[in-house]
Amino acid sequence: MINFSKRSVQKELLDRDDIPFADIRQNMKELNTINTLLGGHSITIQGIDKIYKKQISEQISICEIGCGGGDNLSAIAHWSNRKHIQPKYIGIDIKKECIEYAKEQNPDLDVTWITNNYIDVELKDQPDIIFSSLFCHHFTNNELIKMLQWMNQKCSMGFFINDLQRHPMAFYLIKLLTRLFSRSYLVRNDAPISVTRGFKRKDWVELFEKAGISHYSIEWKWAFRYLVICKKHE
Repeated sequence: MINFSKRSVQKELLDRDDIPFADIRQNMKELNTINTLLGGHSITIQGIDKIYKKQISEQISICEIGCGGGDNLSAIAHWSNRKHIQPKYIGIDIKKECIEYAKEQNPDLDVTWITNNYIDVELKDQPDIIFSSLFCHHFTNNELIKMLQWMNQKCSMGFFINDLQRHPMAFYLIKLLTRLFSRSYLVRNDAPISVTRGFKRKDWVELFEKAGISHYSIEWKWAFRYLVICKKHE
């Protein structure tokens, strides 16, 4: 029996360094499809919209850590075009192959792509908004405390997190769906594990408390996600 009361420490295959990039590419394609169909991109856009409350004519800068293939930034770009906003984008990922794939997938998107561990990046200008999507569950609690502090220090307007709820129904549903429809062994293996590495509301409360950050909100979203928002100024 799986214990859903605590976050799992089981590593995903994607966290290994010896996975061929062709397999990672298929994984990213399918995750983009999952995010589109199950509303993950919609949650990310909600995060941007809730923090961004300035005049729509003002330019903002948006930075994603763990940007993977850039599909989140692409979704935000489509939203911002409809809003007549022209953000500056920054995408950070530790895997150079992911950055190369992101450039390939988004040739018309004006993004500063950075290959590095996010915590080692020295940003020339402070981004208005920093976010991560399906990134936090790869880290330990101690690593997440440092991540929350880094995001809080580096942004000017606020940051948000879009990540998984740890729940039995989410686990068994994604296990079934990926077995039926996925062609990626990474997705089939890692998707259920990622749920066990996900979060309950109390986890976020404890993490923010240990990070010394009090100004945040936690919203449950379908399908089994949390949108965690920290605004610097109301």
